[in-house]
Order: sequence, then C-alpha cells, then structure tokens
Amino acid sequence: MLSRKAKRMEQHHKRRSVGSLNLISLMDIFTILVFFLLVNSQEVETLPNAKDLQLPESYAEEKARENVVVVITDEHVVVQGKVVADMAEVRAQEQVVIAGLENELRRQTEQLYLKDSDATIEDREVTIMGDRELPYSLLKKIMASCTAADYGRISLAVVQAAPEEPNQLLARVNGR
Repeated sequence: MLSRKAKRMEQHHKRRSVGSLNLISLMDIFTILVFFLLVNSQEVETLPNAKDLQLPESYAEEKARENVVVVITDEHVVVQGKVVADMAEVRAQEQVVIAGLENELRRQTEQLYLKDSDATIEDREVTIMGDRELPYSLLKKIMASCTAADYGRISLAVVQAAPEEPNQLLARVNGR
C-alpha cells in the first residue's frame, strides 16, 4: 500500500508525462521516402562537370543515354576523364582525325562494347561536350575522330531549355 505522498507523486507524474513517440509510423515514412528516391534516381543522367563550358540550349525532349563522353575544354580534349590531346596541337594539325582521340575511343570500345558480341557500329554512341562558342573546324575534327573510331552515333551535350511559346521561339530564331 502506497503512502499519501507516493500517491500524490504518482498522480503528478501521470499529469506531466509526455506522450511516447510512435516509431513505427516514423519508420514507414522513411521507408517510403527511400523507395521514392531510389526510383527517381534512376531517371537522372549526369554528365561530367565542366564549369568552364557553357553548353548550347536545346528543346529536345529525348533524354540522354549513358555512353562515352568527350569533353572539349580550352586546353585539352578529355575522354572519360583522361586527357588525350592538347588543343594547341589539335588546332595546328592539318589532319582531320585526331590520333590520340581515336586511339582512346577504340580503347573505350574494347572495354564497353566488345563484352556484348551483338553490338554493332550503330550501337556505339559517344557524347561530345563543348562550349557553345566552339569553332566548327574543331568540332568537325572531333566528330571525324569519333567516326574513324567506329562510333555510329554522335550526340552533342546540351542544356535542356524550357519550352517557349511558338511566337517567342520564332522571334528568337529570327533575331527579334
């Protein structure tokens, strides 16, 4: 049997007690959040970060596929993070095909596509990332090197622009 003081303390604690936290509901919320993030992370295609490049804009709605990436900076030509050519030498050379780029692309082909015996030249794809101010003569050399390395699909990396009204887009094309 409890004393009066013990009874008073017990009633006081009952009035002051904080409700318990239901962990099952909290775990359910976090589980749903994890599944949501896992499902949506598969749809995002990331390209190498090139802070000094200003990519051209495009209104295309087709998403990029994962493939070999060629990055053209002011100083170098880079394939999958590996420097393969110096831009000063590329600008100075007479040949259309860049030997270092072609050799590295062939090495990438051996690593990526020869595992799949059914892969044809049309299945081999490369994405070129270059500044929007890149001269056509340099882009032509890069694309010729990709073709010489037996890549059937050449894509240019662009920033997806927000769709505009048809009249705004027409005015923008006409330079107004």
